[in-house]
Amino acid sequence: MSRAESPIEVPSKILSRRDLEFLLYEWLAVEELSARPAFAEHGRETFDAVLDVSERVAREHFYPINKLLDEQEPQFDGEQVRTPAPLKEALEVFAQTGMLLAGQPEELGGMQLPYVVEKACFAYFSAASVAASGYAMLTLGNVNLLRAHASAQQIQTWVPPMLAGRFFGTMCLSEPQAGSSLADVATRADPAEDGSYRLFGNKMWISGGDHDLAENIVHLVLAKIPGEDGRLIAGVKGISLFIVPKFLLDDNGDPGERNDVAVAGLNHKMGFRGTTNCLLNFGEGACRPGGQAGAIGYLVGQPHQGLAIMFHMMNEARIGVGTGAVTLGYTGYLHALDYARNRPQGRPLGSRDPTEPPIAIVGHADVRRMLLAQKSYVEGGLALTLWCSRLVDDAGTAADPETRADAARLLDLLTPIAKSWPSQWCLAANDLAIQVMGGYGYTRDYNVEQFYRDNRLNPIHEGTHGIQALDLLGRKVRLDGGRALQLLEQRIAATIARGAGAGADSEWAAYGTALAGWGGRFRACLARLQRGENAARGLANATVFLEAFGHYVVAWQWLDQACCALAAIAAGSGVELAPGELDFYNGKLQAGRYFLRWELPRIGPMLDLLDGLDATALEMRDEWF
Repeated sequence: MSRAESPIEVPSKILSRRDLEFLLYEWLAVEELSARPAFAEHGRETFDAVLDVSERVAREHFYPINKLLDEQEPQFDGEQVRTPAPLKEALEVFAQTGMLLAGQPEELGGMQLPYVVEKACFAYFSAASVAASGYAMLTLGNVNLLRAHASAQQIQTWVPPMLAGRFFGTMCLSEPQAGSSLADVATRADPAEDGSYRLFGNKMWISGGDHDLAENIVHLVLAKIPGEDGRLIAGVKGISLFIVPKFLLDDNGDPGERNDVAVAGLNHKMGFRGTTNCLLNFGEGACRPGGQAGAIGYLVGQPHQGLAIMFHMMNEARIGVGTGAVTLGYTGYLHALDYARNRPQGRPLGSRDPTEPPIAIVGHADVRRMLLAQKSYVEGGLALTLWCSRLVDDAGTAADPETRADAARLLDLLTPIAKSWPSQWCLAANDLAIQVMGGYGYTRDYNVEQFYRDNRLNPIHEGTHGIQALDLLGRKVRLDGGRALQLLEQRIAATIARGAGAGADSEWAAYGTALAGWGGRFRACLARLQRGENAARGLANATVFLEAFGHYVVAWQWLDQACCALAAIAAGSGVELAPGELDFYNGKLQAGRYFLRWELPRIGPMLDLLDGLDATALEMRDEWF
């Protein structure tokens, strides 16, 4: 279905369909994936049809309840967690329209869409209501982990009910005493005679940990199996992964006896309120399945491989967190843009006539600056997360083994960026959306203050900003002797050459030259940071490296998007572009200019700090605060 034939014509304040189409079809060339056997049944028509359904369901069922879920938080009465009825109705529609099956293989009844198309579809739901969509996203992450690592029997037992929307899933990692330090996980898994395990321990910050939205909840729980001496193995090497359902299944595969999993309480969050967040107790004895205390769990994969297996879901979740941050920033930008176009206030610069009618505030240069900054952040962030999603497809389905391996390397390198950059800069977009709307933006009568509160969780979600920075600088840039960095440099060099094709005196060639210069500085900086004697000082500044490197990557992608827009304008010369198309491409070019002129130079002071191996934070003492 072409855009002109799309039934959705009303301008959306959820996401820009035109931008999605540009990124998918013009920039990422997603239609080429249909040449691969895995996606041979699909093409532009089916991709557009699923996008249409996603936009409609998000607009009609998720967006209308977003504020309701913020105002009517889940309640725990000591026995049961209860949520507002419209939430369950929205998730039932989500399941009934087949969205849980969009990216699943045909043998499970799925549509077997490319991952990048699935994520573009799901972007609508997180933009419309990130709290409502969180339950579905967690469930799909649970499903994908089990498909990759569970036994055939476990997949047959647990995956179909989740894909049908009957069961929902979670991931249970953190503990009250350990937080993000998974080496200190203390939940214990004692082997039982029937091959199952009995779990005892506590898990904190469990999104979707309990609710009344599904027949059952399938928890994926990190725990340690005791050694021969009865003691837990220290560190991450002792961690295993277990399926621990809220209800055990009867002989028909339906929920039966209550497992020994109890809600100790709900965490009351600043935002993201509609997604329950729980402290769970495993094995406290409130329920005694089979007459014994201990939550019954089933080992996934091999003992002591739990953390490696869980990273399958964690990495998917990190891209999901980045996408959620983008969509919250994006919908905030569209709300602010709509307000700026319709709010009359003030008069043109230089006007001295008080009787002259006020103009819409979008006519004021500083408002346009704030809107342009938002546009550059959210469209840049969406490009980044969809590009990483396309890498997932390439890593799994490209014909050439080396292409698959290279895509996996790039994805490994950029996952911390895909999580953290949007979490920082699309939150900044939400901040600017409030500023554009002034006092109204700071009130609960308008949506943008909620978007900011919801988005503030994302720099924390799935590993804090600092943890992602340590992962990037301490591990990812070193993998395979820096092979992923070399691959990234090749991609950036190709874009720089493409920009140079616009002419040696072109501004885009100049931006490419600047980008190449920053690349040289990064190489020199990394060589210095990776020297053994500099390691501690380097890691003390890992967050600075993450922020600088993220801006460098997004600047490259803005140059690449600009080259794509220039090519589209050139291809349309001599023929009349559809109404609004030239405006769209010029908007892309202006957002690219803004990022390359205003944002890319921000990394200079950051690299200066890194080059100097600054030790200010490292040398600070507790008693000096």
